[in-house]
Order: sequence, then C-alpha cells, then structure tokens
Amino acid sequence: MSLKQQIDADIKQAMLAKNKDELKALRSIKSMILLAETDKGSVGELSSDAEMKLLAKAVKQRKDSAAIYQEQGREDLYKVEIEEAEIIERYLPKQLSEEELKAELEKIIAQVGASGPQDMGKVMGAATKALAGKADGKAISTMVKTLLTQ
Repeated sequence: MSLKQQIDADIKQAMLAKNKDELKALRSIKSMILLAETDKGSVGELSSDAEMKLLAKAVKQRKDSAAIYQEQGREDLYKVEIEEAEIIERYLPKQLSEEELKAELEKIIAQVGASGPQDMGKVMGAATKALAGKADGKAISTMVKTLLTQ
C-alpha cells in the first residue's frame, strides 16, 4: 500500500473515530503530497524517497513551531504542534538512536578516510545520502563534528 493510500485509509478511520486532531494532521500531510505532485516541474507521482523527505520536513516544521510556542509561553499551541509531529512521525522510518547514529557515522568516516574537521564536507555528503530518512541532518552534523574533532 502506498503512502497516499495509507493516509487516505487513516483519514477515513479518523473521521469515523471523530478524532479531529489526527484528522487535521493527516489532511495536512495529504495536501503537502498533492501540492508536491502538482508542482511545476514535477513528474506526477512522488517517489517514496521524496515522500519521506516531505514528511521529515513537515515534522521539522512542527517541532520548530512547537519550540517557538514554548518560548512564548503558548502551551496550548505547543501541544497541538507536538501532537501533529508525533502523528506524522508514524509514517517515517524509525529514527536511529544516538548510539546507532554514532556507529554508522564511524563506519562512514572510515570509508571516506576522513582524518579531521577539514574533511567534514566529504563525510557529510556520504552520511546524508546513507542516512536519509533515518536521522535528522542537524543531529548528523553535530555528531560528525564531535567525531572529527576527537
């Protein structure tokens, strides 16, 4: 079952269960996918990689908004954004833990032959390709920095 079909089925379930919060998040995902498919220069159906990138972007937006709302003392809006992010995350592959990320990055550093911070660009290029959808770019960057400066 494709992601779009899964989301459609989950929208129906949320409607039947009268779960407004989940319904709102699912509809926003569906609209993002439809917009991306009908964008100028798009080829129609999105690849699963493109769908995962879209979902990761949506989660990141929700979490950034939540952080801003929390800073401003708007707990009501903070909760809404966090709940939406959690709903969207269900459709993403499981994220790597910090230990798993470190192990993967150490392998990549060995493969690339990086020796210090000057090789960060090489490592980041290989790491973002290898870990696409499995880890956040910011987390990868931070971990690579610490591993290369040791």
